[in-house]
Amino acid sequence: MSVSASTPLVLTPGMGIGPEVTARALATMAVDRPVVLVGRAGPITHALDAVGLAAASVDAVCAVPSGFALFDPGDRPGEPTEVASVRLAAEACLAGQAAALVTGPIHKARLVAGGFTHRGHTDYLGHVCRVDDPIMAFVGGQLRVALVTHHMPLMSVGAALSITRIVRTVRVALDALRHDLGLRAPRVAVCGLNPHAGEGGVLGREELDIIGPACDLLRQEAPGVVGPVSAETAFLMGRRDQTDLIVAMYHDQGLAPLKAVDFGRSVNWTLGLPIIRTSVDHGTADALVGTGRAEPDSMKAALSLAQTIVARR
Repeated sequence: MSVSASTPLVLTPGMGIGPEVTARALATMAVDRPVVLVGRAGPITHALDAVGLAAASVDAVCAVPSGFALFDPGDRPGEPTEVASVRLAAEACLAGQAAALVTGPIHKARLVAGGFTHRGHTDYLGHVCRVDDPIMAFVGGQLRVALVTHHMPLMSVGAALSITRIVRTVRVALDALRHDLGLRAPRVAVCGLNPHAGEGGVLGREELDIIGPACDLLRQEAPGVVGPVSAETAFLMGRRDQTDLIVAMYHDQGLAPLKAVDFGRSVNWTLGLPIIRTSVDHGTADALVGTGRAEPDSMKAALSLAQTIVARR
């Protein structure tokens, strides 16, 4: 779906430090189209005031002629403001009323207490967009990472892996690298699940039975796919610019090294949706609220990536 230069970005600042990093990002970077902020008016307005910005109040997520607008959907039965904000923002993107969605952090436990039934932004956006199992990816720093599984207990990961799931993850990631980031022949390193990628079956058979066959299928259409390789090897390849993307089998396998290297610079990028969605790589950091120490770098990177993808598409 094509959008015009006046079609706004829609941004949900979220919770905790979200409004602060949003305001500081908007005050210090160029945004090439209007921005509609969707969320609780109180903390968002306070954060904008602190950096000398103002947003016109609007009654719906809609196009604005220029500058910043603010829409507060309010709390609804079983749907806290932050959840309603994400839903309405995503629906605006689906309807072509917004060019892309950028999200701030949410506190999952607090939202669950208010009636939220999903494991996080990624799963909820899949629900809103009617996409099964959207893919969580991270870009923006030295490393790019996509996850085959994300918010599930570690003990459940092995049973959740399949050739189909791995092939789909890599195919969707390859498509995004080509069309949204402009990499003509992307290189992808696929991690094994077990230490040393299973050591030939000594430390586990997932590499022999699932991950290896998936990589064999993928290499028939994308010669730049390598794997399964041990996770430590894959991340060394990433640091040495020997691969463009690392595909990790589970959340911490991918995010622990990524955040050790790139925390605050990377962008949470949801792949496989019919809309563009980017987000910060951090949580609500409640202890930093009001201290002036919350850095806006990840929000700036998320906004920048969203603008880049909109322009490419």
